[in-house]
Amino acid sequence: MKKQSSLYWICQIAGWFSYGLTILFFASILDKELNPIFYPRLAINLSIGILLTHLLRETMHRFSLRPPMPSNQWWKLVLLLFVFSIINSFSTSYLADILKLYEPGRNFSLSRRFLFSIIFDTPIFLVWMSVYILWHYIEFTNTEEIKKVRLETMIKELELKTIKSQINPHFIFNALNSIRALVDEDPKRARQAITELSNILRSSIQVDKVEIASLEKELDIVKDYLALEYIRFADRLKIVYEVEPNTLSHQIPPMMLQTLVENAIKHGLGKQPGDCTIKVISKLENDKLVLIVQNTGLLQETEKDGFGLQSTRERLNILYRGQAIFEIFQCAPNEVTAKLVIPISN
Repeated sequence: MKKQSSLYWICQIAGWFSYGLTILFFASILDKELNPIFYPRLAINLSIGILLTHLLRETMHRFSLRPPMPSNQWWKLVLLLFVFSIINSFSTSYLADILKLYEPGRNFSLSRRFLFSIIFDTPIFLVWMSVYILWHYIEFTNTEEIKKVRLETMIKELELKTIKSQINPHFIFNALNSIRALVDEDPKRARQAITELSNILRSSIQVDKVEIASLEKELDIVKDYLALEYIRFADRLKIVYEVEPNTLSHQIPPMMLQTLVENAIKHGLGKQPGDCTIKVISKLENDKLVLIVQNTGLLQETEKDGFGLQSTRERLNILYRGQAIFEIFQCAPNEVTAKLVIPISN
């Protein structure tokens, strides 16, 4: 607030001083020799102008006559403009009459000097008011834009947290179903599966606190998950990793790779008979991180809009603002590819 007040007074004094210099410049051009009364009269006019425009500002604040302002309130500004112009004209004319600040032979009546002052000084007050309103309009617009950006950021953060909170239960329920299928058939493997699930949950809780995590950590979660699923599906599941070592340190959204692998298991093994190969690929292309999850099977149109894949698209849009690419397609007669392209953060 103090900074704004200082800026106001700097602009106020500088503006009126510039106006005074302009008057002095044109007066010196039009008159070869300025009358001695010119300078005190100019000083009085500038002093009254500074005082009255400051009172005009306070009045505008008092009645909230600055942006944002209802359209039906503009008549009040017009009224204020004329009131303060009249006060200014009367003050300068009256002081000039008292102090005898008029040229010899040009002793106009007070009413005539008042009329001249109205005609010539009202535009100055109009310019001052216009500049002041424009300043506040720009300030208001910038403030609203900042609030809008902050609100959008808060909404995006809430959306992201909501999406992440929906991903984890989805994954947990699938993992628990896998363990339930083993409890009666093979208790030993069920205990081993519980250990694998414990490792996965421990990792997921840790990465859920951050917006991004290293690919290496995400791969550890995926490996635990696939190890758990391998216990369930045994010989039907084949796992292949083609991971370039230079990609492991790059950052990706947590649980996103896990979601793609889970989707590959669900549609590659859960909905189709026979064996299934899950291939996890990571590489660098054109300064971008490319993650590919391939699975044996046929892509159904309804699968493209599933919960996991839809949440993946939403998270990418929020985190990378349209710069990341996600697509899922039938890359071969019996092979589906989910491809994720993420900008590399410096």
